[in-house]
Amino acid sequence: MAVEIEADIGGGRPRTQIVGLPDASLNEAKERVRAAVRNSQRKWPDELVTLALSPAALPKGGSSYDVALACAVLVAAGLEPAQRLDQTALLGELALDGRIRPVRGVLPALIAARRAGIRRAIVPAPTLPEAALVTELDVLGAEHLTEVLDWLRGEPDTLKSTFPRPPAPPADVPDLADVLGQPEARWALEVAAAGGHHLLLTGPPGTGKTMLARRLPGLLPVLAHDQALEVTTVHSIGGLLSPESPLVTTPPFIAPHHSCSVPALVGGGVGLAKPGAISTAHHGVLLLDDTSDGVCDPTNGHFTRTNVAVHDHLTSGTAAVDEGDLAADGVCVGVCLVPRRIPL
Repeated sequence: MAVEIEADIGGGRPRTQIVGLPDASLNEAKERVRAAVRNSQRKWPDELVTLALSPAALPKGGSSYDVALACAVLVAAGLEPAQRLDQTALLGELALDGRIRPVRGVLPALIAARRAGIRRAIVPAPTLPEAALVTELDVLGAEHLTEVLDWLRGEPDTLKSTFPRPPAPPADVPDLADVLGQPEARWALEVAAAGGHHLLLTGPPGTGKTMLARRLPGLLPVLAHDQALEVTTVHSIGGLLSPESPLVTTPPFIAPHHSCSVPALVGGGVGLAKPGAISTAHHGVLLLDDTSDGVCDPTNGHFTRTNVAVHDHLTSGTAAVDEGDLAADGVCVGVCLVPRRIPL
């Protein structure tokens, strides 16, 4: 959902306040924005500055609002023109000297902006390759707040344009052809890859269970465009994208440690929920090694994930994972030792 920022100057003692359910990092933006504006050779109003974020009923957080807050204040104070801000989305965190730092979640933010009818967006320059993935949107990149303010005044060539997406590097994954013997296990991997089935490998230590499981991604085809955008969106929110090749075109392979916490596996966090290992492995392979030592207690019959943003229960099933309940498409491989018993 697009967030609209309004600014009002005057009406009280000099101070800056942000309304609209901001979290701590967003509420601290007023200090970052004030310093960045002053260090960009602009004057900060010596009056009451009120910044309203709408829809007001929805909680908002993060540092991606800094550039928009700075522009809103300067336009409301009459120091910058407002014409070019029409139908324009602004993203970026401000350093105290006015530099624009990259933020997470640029891709889903621009997709939401496009759906809201916005025609243009200004993003941090390092995130331009990621922003270029969104079509039907004019995307520009900025490295400093002064570049954005000069652009508002109509000066040409102050912002960087998007460039063609670089080709994805070839995936370096283990090859099943390297495995000698193990015909039954190889056949099981091929069936799981062909049908998108989950797989549980059991056996004594040293028989090659983990080695085989790590070769499953090499059997999967490259992602379709829609699937690649979905996976890239999740990785963008988690801050896992590479600036050199932002589009994830190969099925992800995620192998969390068997001692990882429940929030690390299913996602969570205070305030805005962040994707966990299950969401990160969307359209790919999630390897749960030593599932008998995993994070869930199968006797409870459910995972419980609790934070400010999310409250739900994930029902447990075979090897404590199930495709439908985990809300992510892909293949889950569970590896456990034979002597252990797994209550199901």
